[in-house]
Amino acid sequence: MSGLTPDGGSAVPNLRDALAPEPHVLIVEDDGEVRHLLARLLRENGFAVSAARDGREMREVLRAAMPPVELVLLDVMLPGISGMDLLREIRTTSRLPVVMLTARGEETDRVLGLEFGADDYVTKPFGRRELVARLRAVLRRVEGGSDAAAAAPAGAAAVLRFAGWTLEPGRRELTSPAGALVDLSGAEFDLLMAFLAHPQRVLGRDQLLEVGRRRLGDAFDRTVDVQVSRLRRKIEPNESAPPLIKTVRGVGYVFVATVERA
Repeated sequence: MSGLTPDGGSAVPNLRDALAPEPHVLIVEDDGEVRHLLARLLRENGFAVSAARDGREMREVLRAAMPPVELVLLDVMLPGISGMDLLREIRTTSRLPVVMLTARGEETDRVLGLEFGADDYVTKPFGRRELVARLRAVLRRVEGGSDAAAAAPAGAAAVLRFAGWTLEPGRRELTSPAGALVDLSGAEFDLLMAFLAHPQRVLGRDQLLEVGRRRLGDAFDRTVDVQVSRLRRKIEPNESAPPLIKTVRGVGYVFVATVERA
């Protein structure tokens, strides 16, 4: 079961929504199919989306994401640390809005999540339009209280450094080891941020499509390969130097450089 009910097509954003910045939502869901469908749904409705499979990946995205995550859609049943425990962890350092997602329907579970500090609670299966409406309602409620920077956990990266390169995500400025500014397209920037958030980890094409903020395509098309090739030409201009991005045949890519956050 996907967790989504067939209640009609995705809503078309109105002019106000189209002109507003994309709210950045982090989906924390271990089921790949559900995660993929949620990411597609939210992107189609005007959200920027990042995704994580467990608590460790959630922490990495929250620490490195630029622009900062503005809302977490958090599944209760996760491998390792449960969603409830992750919610309590978030609440120790941040007022970041959290909407809990679960297959459970018991009232005690919903009450427990709300008592731990969840802003809303959605039970699977749910309607597409209902989920989008609930997320927008939560964002509207917190809009006047604090901006995205204030909502982000302490320690969000201001500057990222790797192999002599410097990336300032807030300004979207990439500086080479020689001190030259290197222009990045929106897709290249998203891809680089995905690699910097998960260094020394193999990322498959489907994961790179998920963590990017563009509309999802076929997880097996060549779009990711083309974007990786373009990014390589910019951050690996010297072909004789060790590569920063290595291809893992039949799987995806791995960013091999050490990443420092300041």
